[in-house]
Amino acid sequence: MISEKTITDFIYREADLLDTMQWQAWLDLFHPEGRYWMPLEWQQQDPVLQPSLMYEDLMLMKVRIERLAGERTFSQKPKSRCHHLLQAPQILACDPAAGIFKAKTSYIYTETRGDTLERFSGWASHDLVQVGDDLKIRLKRIDLVNFDAPFGNIQLFM
Repeated sequence: MISEKTITDFIYREADLLDTMQWQAWLDLFHPEGRYWMPLEWQQQDPVLQPSLMYEDLMLMKVRIERLAGERTFSQKPKSRCHHLLQAPQILACDPAAGIFKAKTSYIYTETRGDTLERFSGWASHDLVQVGDDLKIRLKRIDLVNFDAPFGNIQLFM
């Protein structure tokens, strides 16, 4: 049975997998139709017909992970590292009978490479579905507070 604690633990585990660069284990958390979305506009509703900072399916996430792990990826020498500082996730929907769950988490995200440190604040929304006994991410949406500010390349996943 999926409880609110199960959802919260899932979100904390996901952030830990990112912080410890366990890319394949992180990718395994996604549903086969899962998406990773970072809107470009405040309260943006459409990731396809409106421009987004990122809108990636599993294939694009795999390509990015392969690049991050590649020995010949010179933009990753030294490798980027990250840290998520999360508030307690807010459970927005918990319907065990339908196997549908939603949560929203405020966070501060730090990404560093060499002597460059970038910090972002925002909200991570998770649309989760139950597959067997497991939760899978159908959509992870990242809304940045400063979505309209110019910033460098975001190398990792928030």
